[in-house]
Amino acid sequence: MAEAPTLGALRRQMTAALAAAGVDSPELDARLLLAFALGCAPGDLLGRSDSAVPEAASAAAHALLARRIGGEPVGRILGEREFWSLSFRLSPHTLEPRPDTETLVEAALALLPERGRALRLLDLGTGTGALLAALLVEFPAATGIGIDRSEDAARAARDNLARHGLAGRGMIAVGDWGTALGGGFDLVVSNPPYIRADEMAALAPEVRLHDPPLALVAGDDGLAAYRAISADLPRLLAPGGIAVLELGAGQEPQVAALVEGAGLTLLGPARADLGGVARALCARRP
Repeated sequence: MAEAPTLGALRRQMTAALAAAGVDSPELDARLLLAFALGCAPGDLLGRSDSAVPEAASAAAHALLARRIGGEPVGRILGEREFWSLSFRLSPHTLEPRPDTETLVEAALALLPERGRALRLLDLGTGTGALLAALLVEFPAATGIGIDRSEDAARAARDNLARHGLAGRGMIAVGDWGTALGGGFDLVVSNPPYIRADEMAALAPEVRLHDPPLALVAGDDGLAAYRAISADLPRLLAPGGIAVLELGAGQEPQVAALVEGAGLTLLGPARADLGGVARALCARRP
């Protein structure tokens, strides 16, 4: 009978296989997948390099490894993804919340430094509810609404708010952007679809094959969602209210023109994400 591999050896093997497959973060992915196979937290792997890995766990780790090499994102494999230090369960009908979108939370906090205000928040296209949940955590006196066109995504968002003890301050509804809502919101945030239809084929398989097209594609020019949202922002926002919109790469000029055309005042250039991409466009209703 072959000797059981040690945890350290298996992790090195998985890391090498992921690196050879061109995965961007092979060490991190190997650690997350191995911990999942063992049924423990990633931090529990520390100091256990010489521990033998049971045969069943080793087989499970190799099965997970094959899925990742095949292009399935780690978040989809694990069924959840971290955002703003909170964990969110995914569904096939939600995007994976990504670090770039945390730029919107940073922008909102910079523009609204009084954390104790009883703000009214609105998240258009809420998906997992990650943006709304992060803002409710940072503004403990705030209440908020998340809207999504997908009933399945709305169900996932409700579950995630409840998971973090936020269901009492956050409501999730199904709708066509904010058309069914009254106004008076102090902060409106959105990570809308912004991919052009002809760009889908060129997207990474992690996105193209695993994220829902409804949450990705916004017409032939990628601006359809921005047009609808921008036109409604003057009605949705309270006087002095702030909108923070996520941008796709290179979209700042077009979206800024739509927002200004709707009568809002831009609050400087878009805030860049960690990769230097203009990511969070901020505007205020006069």
